[in-house]
Amino acid sequence: MELLNQTINNIKDLDSKMMKKSRERVDNLIKPIGSLGKLEDILIQLCGITGKLYPKVDNKAVIVMAADHGVFEESVASTPQEVTYIQTLNFARGVTGVCALAKQNNTKVIPVDIGVIRDIDSSKVINKKIRYGTANMTKGPAMTRDEAIKAIEVGIEIAQQEIDNGINLLATGEMGIANTTASTAVLSVLASLDPKTIVGVGANLPVESLPTKINAIKKAIDKNNPDPLDPIDVLHKVGGLDIAGMTGVMLAGAANRVPIVIDGTIATVSAIIASKIAPKSLKYFFPSHASADKSGYAASTILGLEPMLHMNMRLGEGSGAVLAFNIIESSTFMNKEMITFEEAGISL
Repeated sequence: MELLNQTINNIKDLDSKMMKKSRERVDNLIKPIGSLGKLEDILIQLCGITGKLYPKVDNKAVIVMAADHGVFEESVASTPQEVTYIQTLNFARGVTGVCALAKQNNTKVIPVDIGVIRDIDSSKVINKKIRYGTANMTKGPAMTRDEAIKAIEVGIEIAQQEIDNGINLLATGEMGIANTTASTAVLSVLASLDPKTIVGVGANLPVESLPTKINAIKKAIDKNNPDPLDPIDVLHKVGGLDIAGMTGVMLAGAANRVPIVIDGTIATVSAIIASKIAPKSLKYFFPSHASADKSGYAASTILGLEPMLHMNMRLGEGSGAVLAFNIIESSTFMNKEMITFEEAGISL
């Protein structure tokens, strides 16, 4: 808990003076004012985050938290639980969806075993296993409160290590069969939403099985009675280790003035938790894409950040966030490579 509290205390407001300087420069670049739209807003936010007029986001990483979920027992997923283990190894091999996209823009993919039900023997997977998957949340808490806090702190530790090594743009990814059930349960509690209005098919769950997933979420919430005013209570009772780990990464980014790019539904739920734990952290987040999963729109609305991309994606893993890296980095090139009217010898 000490590391979490220290991280929260280190999250400060954005540098408003630098944002003002950035706005003045952007408005004087050789273009009509506002003509590059959201790209301008992204750059100004980056300046506020970093405190620099010419921020760099050229050393990129996505931290992928892998963990299993005990609620899988309730037939809420169509994919075998073994896939969590297999895909975690595939992250290490560099052959998953996010890995393919990460290669395009030279992004480092960092897989972390924070709660896979099997031991993973790979030097390319960071072993930070809290426990072998969560418990079945329909029968009791998914994990203890201490385990949830420890998982958040694992995310903080991993992110801190990468930032210390020079990473200046971070995203979160996840891998865990049945994690859309846990994330939807968390979202349902924190946003006071009926699960049936936000439950989606996740990884291609047959539509006829949706009532089973909805009932499992309702049963878990009724059984555990999580406190919506206490995000860690919600996380430990109906959340997941992967969700907690991503929350920690986001908090660490904010504490170190490093921008964080939010992926789809599950990562957005982690961002909601992070913003409730430390409200100032929200200003350090960039949304990436609008998830095609049903709960994605609700999660983005609750977080209050409008996604940049609408690609009908719902893979997870951090895939949408990695795509958005290109846009965010483009804003820094706009800032550095364009000249101002004055530099062009044009008087207005």
